Amino acid sequence: MAQGLDTEVQFLKGVGPRFAPGLAKLGLQTVQDVLWAIPRRYEDRRNIPPIAFARPGDWVTIIGTVSHMESRPLRGGMLLLKAYVRDSSGMIALTWFNQPWIQRTLEKYEGQVVAYGQVKDGNRYPEMASPEWETLGEGDDPEDFAKIVPVYPLKEGVTQKTMRKAARSAVRDFIDFVEDPLPQSLREREKIRGLRWCLKQIHEPDTEVDRLEARRRLVFEEFFYLQVGLAMRRAEVMESLGIAFPVDDLLAGRTIFDALPAVPTPPELGTKKRRASVVKPDLAPTHLFEEGERSRRDGEPLLAQVERMLPFTLTGAQQRVVHEIWDDMKAPHPMNRLLQGDVGSGKTAVAACAMLAAVRSGYQAALMAPTEILAEQHAVNLRQLFSKLDIEVELMVGKLTMVQKRRALERVRLGQAWIAVGTHALIQEGVEFRRLGLAVIDEQHRFGVLQRAALREKGMGQPDVLVMTATPIPRTLTMTVYGDLSSSIIDELPPGRKPIKTHWKSAAERKPVYASVRKLVEEGRQAYFVCPMVSESEKMLAQAAEDLYQHLSEEAFSGIPVGLLHGQMKSAEKELVMNQFRTGDLRILVATTVIEVGVDVPNASVMVIEDANRFGLAQLHQLRGRVGRGDQQSFCILIADVKSDEARTRMEVMVRTTDGFEISEEDLKLRGPGMITGTQQSGAADFRIADLLQDSRLLEVARQAAIRLIADDPSLSQPEHQGILEKVGEKRGQMAMVSIS
Repeated sequence: MAQGLDTEVQFLKGVGPRFAPGLAKLGLQTVQDVLWAIPRRYEDRRNIPPIAFARPGDWVTIIGTVSHMESRPLRGGMLLLKAYVRDSSGMIALTWFNQPWIQRTLEKYEGQVVAYGQVKDGNRYPEMASPEWETLGEGDDPEDFAKIVPVYPLKEGVTQKTMRKAARSAVRDFIDFVEDPLPQSLREREKIRGLRWCLKQIHEPDTEVDRLEARRRLVFEEFFYLQVGLAMRRAEVMESLGIAFPVDDLLAGRTIFDALPAVPTPPELGTKKRRASVVKPDLAPTHLFEEGERSRRDGEPLLAQVERMLPFTLTGAQQRVVHEIWDDMKAPHPMNRLLQGDVGSGKTAVAACAMLAAVRSGYQAALMAPTEILAEQHAVNLRQLFSKLDIEVELMVGKLTMVQKRRALERVRLGQAWIAVGTHALIQEGVEFRRLGLAVIDEQHRFGVLQRAALREKGMGQPDVLVMTATPIPRTLTMTVYGDLSSSIIDELPPGRKPIKTHWKSAAERKPVYASVRKLVEEGRQAYFVCPMVSESEKMLAQAAEDLYQHLSEEAFSGIPVGLLHGQMKSAEKELVMNQFRTGDLRILVATTVIEVGVDVPNASVMVIEDANRFGLAQLHQLRGRVGRGDQQSFCILIADVKSDEARTRMEVMVRTTDGFEISEEDLKLRGPGMITGTQQSGAADFRIADLLQDSRLLEVARQAAIRLIADDPSLSQPEHQGILEKVGEKRGQMAMVSIS
């Protein structure tokens, strides 16, 4: 038998071989697992109010005996069970659906029942639907009842009573085996208690104050290990050798190639550490600037080229962010920067400025987008910008013909194309860059870590990386999921952009909505109609879009050119439809969420989202961002019949604000960090006890403590820090899922 914290749960008092399989379903195999099984909530049974005092809307704990039960079938084969529980003051009905085993259990039981849930009005008595409950048997210790009692998350086959016995045994018999990874000096500085005391108070709190103090330490610890790992990663990046782009020389208009940065020697490319010796790069290839062009360009400062490239003046926020990026590019270590900007804020222009600095330094740049539509949009926009500077942009997507693909591969390999734009086709085998120095990742949350790393592997040693997102990220998530990246925020929209007016309409109001849209279209505007995500199946999405397209083109908007766009269409068909919409040949576009990002048609000023309640806040905000890109007033119409408070909140938030960062905070409250970051980002935002909303201040405390620790001991080599190093290693294994490199 294993000893200490590795002891199997079957050897805990009150568990044994009978209940061990049930605990295993909860992932509890050892004593250590049980000690770290954090209760979901607590019931203060020291003062449980009489049943008669329970009011509708209150979440309460009641105790009483079962008076009688009723069960009756409902439509659809459902079974409703009501158990009437009384005490000396009154009666309440506990209700369950399709759980006949509860009736069998209570029919044999004559003792008291404890139940917790929300009270609502009933026909004769107040009711509590689907409450958490348990029985109190004769063998139960009254002292175990009249105290603050933990309530654990469970699965069928495990009772609260069993879980509490397991936790009590783990604390009383094995707590002395727990070693505290945090040294006493750190605990004293941060004013947190020892781990043994905290685990005991989490499972068996003496007072509410003690429980909260114990929780604070465990939350701090969880945040702390993550932040230490991120601080170590930032320190490693700062120590590694990258490309020091000669931005200052470019800004001064000095000769580019005389100031080319040192790069790793070829034998070292692709190694893990990449701390290579440096050499002067090869300047001989004919694909570099021709001599006649060199003399003309050498005298033009970088900012003058930016002004010549862009058809507008950068906003103050864009200028600030561009200089933050250029400062990173000047440094001798690789840039890892996250660029956040609301829809329409001008992230592409900022990325173009970064690319220009790379190209004028003698390096190639690549931009990777998640969809062909977005990649093609970027290619169109960048070609328009860079054509003024005679810089060629190559598009690399899966739909290219073999001849086109071979030509693109050759031009990128030789460096005849300074900028490559594409989807994951950029990282496929056979794609080689001559001198890739800057990698830009757009809508980065749609890429897995392996895809991002594969693009970086194609660079010169360690190329600079700029990741962009139009989905604003709450600050707490930025500090966790992207805590190893520097962050820039474009918090200003281009001048002249009018705020989009958003309206929420019921399904019964479709006809007047359609009439208003027709009027705007007849005045020369264009409109989107977006179908909801009614199924995970692309085929089902296509069918929904086709049905709406047929209705709009044949009935609601007959006589007006209407197009259809969805993910099941071939690339050539999608490109044709988008071109027709861009040129105005199509006045209305019916689409799925394939247009969520990357579609830029300034004349499109109406967005109608059908069954908007089926979309999340972030997706609604992204879809709304497809309009409002011109100088005309734009509108977003949400058609939705809501059936839940959450859906109603989403609609109200969309109507109230167009601020993406405010929307992201509301989205975090509604969905939680796991849902927002998605499966690709799981790990860093998955916490056992910490709550990013509730504990945001403590996250900052832990972050500052981690920064101080790494400043004093960058590699955690001091003996008192070995426990922290071990825990950080465990956390960094999870964080590999969200790493940028």
